[in-house]
Amino acid sequence: MNWDLSQWCPLIDDRCFLSWLVKVPSEQEQLRARQISAQQINKVEELWKTNPDASLEDLEKPGVDDEPQPVVLKYEDAYQYQNVFAPLIKLEADYDKMMKESQSKDNVTVRWDIGLNKKRVAYFVFPKEDNELRLVPGDELRLRYPGDSSHPTWQSVGHVIKLTAQEEVALELRASQGVPTELNVGFSVDFVWKSTSFDRMQGAMKTFAVDETSVSGYIYHHLLGHEVEHQIIRNTLPRRFGAPGLPELNASQVLAVKSVLQKPVSLIQGPPGTGKTVTSAAIVYHMAKQGQGQVLVCAPSNVAVDQLAEKISSTGLKVVRLCAKSREAVSSPVEHLTLHYQVRHLDTSEKSELHKLQQLKDEQGELSSSDEKKYKALKRATEREILQSADVICCTCVGAGDPRLSNFRFRQVLIDESTQATEPECLIPLVLGVKQVVLVGDHCQLGPVIMCKKAARAGLAQSLFERLVILGVKPFRLQVQYRMHPCLSEFPSNCFYEGTLQNGVTVNERQSSGIDFPWPVPNRPMFFYVQMGQEEISASGTSYLNRTEAANVEKIVTTFLRSGVVPSQIGVITPYEGQRAYIVNYMARNGSLRQQLYKEIELIECCFL
Repeated sequence: MNWDLSQWCPLIDDRCFLSWLVKVPSEQEQLRARQISAQQINKVEELWKTNPDASLEDLEKPGVDDEPQPVVLKYEDAYQYQNVFAPLIKLEADYDKMMKESQSKDNVTVRWDIGLNKKRVAYFVFPKEDNELRLVPGDELRLRYPGDSSHPTWQSVGHVIKLTAQEEVALELRASQGVPTELNVGFSVDFVWKSTSFDRMQGAMKTFAVDETSVSGYIYHHLLGHEVEHQIIRNTLPRRFGAPGLPELNASQVLAVKSVLQKPVSLIQGPPGTGKTVTSAAIVYHMAKQGQGQVLVCAPSNVAVDQLAEKISSTGLKVVRLCAKSREAVSSPVEHLTLHYQVRHLDTSEKSELHKLQQLKDEQGELSSSDEKKYKALKRATEREILQSADVICCTCVGAGDPRLSNFRFRQVLIDESTQATEPECLIPLVLGVKQVVLVGDHCQLGPVIMCKKAARAGLAQSLFERLVILGVKPFRLQVQYRMHPCLSEFPSNCFYEGTLQNGVTVNERQSSGIDFPWPVPNRPMFFYVQMGQEEISASGTSYLNRTEAANVEKIVTTFLRSGVVPSQIGVITPYEGQRAYIVNYMARNGSLRQQLYKEIELIECCFL
């Protein structure tokens, strides 16, 4: 075997196998061959994920090629709505389950530690390029040892509590007894699929269909696409629309806040860098001050929820960040706002018994059955008390279906990043009694990520925000961007926002001094660098990479680093996971600077639509 990579050559050229590997059929043979469309190829490839032996003949079997009923713009009633979306959610759930349960890694080397709560933590490397799925904190994994002549088989499920830049995973195990800490090699790791998200979506649609009090009549008809008479909420508007602890609002932000406070259904479109988080925080502040009860704030991702919770908290409102129990061990930038933190640190004499039991549980790892029962009852009561005293509760859209919120009703709901959530996902917080809803997002940016192509084709990839826009609900657009150099904002402004995007930063504010980089136009830090490298199939067989492009990325990154740019200020975006993984490895192997510098650079795989 020749391990000199410089002498290797790809087996595929111009999307065809090399002729010495696979014989090129003659024209006569091609005429006799069965003609296959790209659509058929895509469908067979999709079948291969569940049945590696599938062939074109399998497409002709009853039900295999059936397409589900697509989503529509308008629905007769909530039952039709449920009948359309429920099968799509099931398709996505089944696909997600199949993908997760098929992912595993053998021959894993583990190092052991003990967490602050006395639970065992296993550390191991889980390379991203080996799997189509991305790990996130809170995911469940099964760690197992197959057993040998001197050690019995063993397995335990745990939650991911940390992911490092070096692709090391920290897994907190449920089991604290019988863990084979004397062993370090020969372990296997499996994904554990959880149906919670999909169950809550199905539950929300059922509630929407059968419970007339789940949403107001106006919002019910609005969600179904019915024509309804325009309503105005009669509220005393504040004299100023900013909020304490937040930056001063610009004119478009002020108009957005003023408009939202007077409407039962509002859409706010926030192009990149236009301050939608600040605007959302100001809206929530004024809603909370209206005295109509607690405000529920959601987003599809934990990162977005944390950012918004922090901004809202800076206004002086009492904010509680509700996390999934599986994420309570995950470090958070808003730890002090989380429900589990407040339960542990509530400083009252009445809670002394709970704290004593908590301390005992931390020291021993478990309690007696009677103490455990008492501990859970005290903890539930304390959680309820903290939640009831909050002005604002923040959680993910799926988190709004947490049993701890089942007896709460929220008249006012704001959903941030709503264009990145599926419609059934957005419905979870809405069916908790909403009478005023604000959807914040940008349908010109990336939409929801749908794994199942069949469900995506049927319309599950269309967000509620986008459907309402198509139906004629006009979003209020924020118009001043504070993020990009003006020359960078010009393109998205003209292509996506009809040239309406204004710049809140000047050229001088975005001109980095001391950086020696050969921009084609010195005062415009941008350029298109056309690569002539060949595209290849990645090691996983499900993605692509380009070696020439990766080499040039490393050169550009190294030039920036040499000029004094810190790694945290550099980001690399690529449309393929295979290329992302290859660039990471290439920079680590070939970068001329310290390896750690390259590891700190953020690389993102992002599909461009």
